[in-house]
Amino acid sequence: MSFPKFDSSIPWLITVLFVGIFVLEFLTPPNYIFGYFYIGPILLTNSRLGRKAAILATMIAVVLTLLNLYFPGNEVIEPSTIASRILAAIALIVTAILSDRNRHYETAIAQQQAKLQSQVQLAQLREDFASTLTHDLKTPILGAIETLKAFQKEQFGVVQPSQKKVLDTLTRSHQTSLQLLETLLDVYRNDTEGLTLHLAPLDLIPLAEESASTLMDLAAARRVHIGFSYGASDFRQSLWVNGDALQLQRVFVNLLVNAINHSRRGDRIEVMLESQSSYQIVKILDTGAGIQPDEFPRLFERFYQGHGDRQAKGSGLGLYLSRQIIEAHGGTIWAENRQSTSGGIAIGAIFGFRLPVYLVQP
Repeated sequence: MSFPKFDSSIPWLITVLFVGIFVLEFLTPPNYIFGYFYIGPILLTNSRLGRKAAILATMIAVVLTLLNLYFPGNEVIEPSTIASRILAAIALIVTAILSDRNRHYETAIAQQQAKLQSQVQLAQLREDFASTLTHDLKTPILGAIETLKAFQKEQFGVVQPSQKKVLDTLTRSHQTSLQLLETLLDVYRNDTEGLTLHLAPLDLIPLAEESASTLMDLAAARRVHIGFSYGASDFRQSLWVNGDALQLQRVFVNLLVNAINHSRRGDRIEVMLESQSSYQIVKILDTGAGIQPDEFPRLFERFYQGHGDRQAKGSGLGLYLSRQIIEAHGGTIWAENRQSTSGGIAIGAIFGFRLPVYLVQP
């Protein structure tokens, strides 16, 4: 925050103004009140010289204004003149008080603006750092993945079965790291630039099935089964929306991975898809630990990982990115607990979203 530099000519200017008003006051009859003109130098004093100087200037102005009732003393003073002089003195005092308060507010606002500016600059610095770091880290990870693939294809010699398992594990680990970096980069880009969508009519059913098929290895490794249901219907339907297929597939993958990570071995994840009059509804149900009530408001915040039995095993970005994508489509995403039929005990969680229906032209 910058303050105005002290100008040595200001005290002289204030003194000249006081002398000029004083001369006008004492060369005219008392019923002519020029004391109101002291408001100018009082405001100037407060803005340039501070509170103490303004208090002194106000006291001098009040004394001079009232003194003109008795000096030079060659006039008969009417009660109305006394009242007018008192009102003028009160006006000078009120002006000084309001001017001081206004100066205090301006100082507080300037300090707050400086603080906000520094916070914005710091936030921008963090955003730029994270974006640059994330982008630069992708290159060595991609190189490591390609090298591992070359080993798996035995381009550097025969690979033993025990070595193949190690290579598979390393490849999956690097791919997970790459996916995390891409998610982090997308989150920061969406926050700063907004999410750009390439909208087209699409059916959510095949998109959900394709997303689940890409996670079959992960589900099999955890012995988790993924099933589909279509609401009240026993048959496969069509759920048309106007959406970005790539972005909505990321939502399906994020929610399915979240369900797989929180499911026990042998559990079943159910993907429920149903159509309503205005919205297409997608729900992903798991049988893991329920969600603590105090966690619901923060589930879709950036980097939130939970603190209960259902503590997340990822970065806390998947649900946040999913919320960005769904809201950009004009939809809503939510979470709730699955309740048992008896006793209302949580037997898992439901993560769902709804998107506006796209009416397919016949």
